[in-house]
Amino acid sequence: MTGDNDPLWKLRHALAGVGLALLLSVLAAALAGRWVGDALGGDYGTRVTVYGVLLLYVVVGAGVLFVKLAQHETRPLSAGRVLRWFASLWLWPLLLLASRGRGGGSNP
Repeated sequence: MTGDNDPLWKLRHALAGVGLALLLSVLAAALAGRWVGDALGGDYGTRVTVYGVLLLYVVVGAGVLFVKLAQHETRPLSAGRVLRWFASLWLWPLLLLASRGRGGGSNP
C-alpha cells in the first residue's frame, strides 16, 4: 500500500535528502569549526563556539529550505541530489535572496 494521501510519503524524497545533507553538514561544521577555531585563537572554547554557530546556521538552513522546497522535490534520491541539498544548506541565504529577487518570495 503506497500512501498517496499520506503527506510524509509525498515528502519522502525531500526528507531523505535534507536528512542526509544535514548529517554531512554536521561533519563539515565540525571540521570547519576546528580549522576556523584554530585560526582564531586555537583554544577549545573558540572551536566549540565556531562549531555551534555553524551548526545553528545549517540547521536553520535545513528548516528554511525544507519549508520552501519540500513540496517541489519529487525526483528519487541520488548522490547528486544529496550533494545539491548539502550545498544548498550552506548557501541558503543566497538562495533565499535570489528567490525573492525573482518574485518567488511572495509568501510572508
